[in-house]
Amino acid sequence: MSRVCEVTGKKMITGNKVSHANNRTKRKFYPNLQEKKFFIPEENRWITMKVSTSAIRTINKKGIAEVLKDIEKKSKPKN
Repeated sequence: MSRVCEVTGKKMITGNKVSHANNRTKRKFYPNLQEKKFFIPEENRWITMKVSTSAIRTINKKGIAEVLKDIEKKSKPKN
């Protein structure tokens, strides 16, 4: 499974590792992803999602049902 947040879409980015001698080599910056279970009371079930820690804060603020609606709205193609 890829290292992409299911809510925010955060993924790996590339940059440079810079030494004291200012030598630059390519490196990767990964998002802080956690595999977390959320309970959906409307459906009376648990779901497991791979989300970033900032997405966990968003879910705590808005609620899982609202976040799932936003994800569904973004994934629908516009005709």
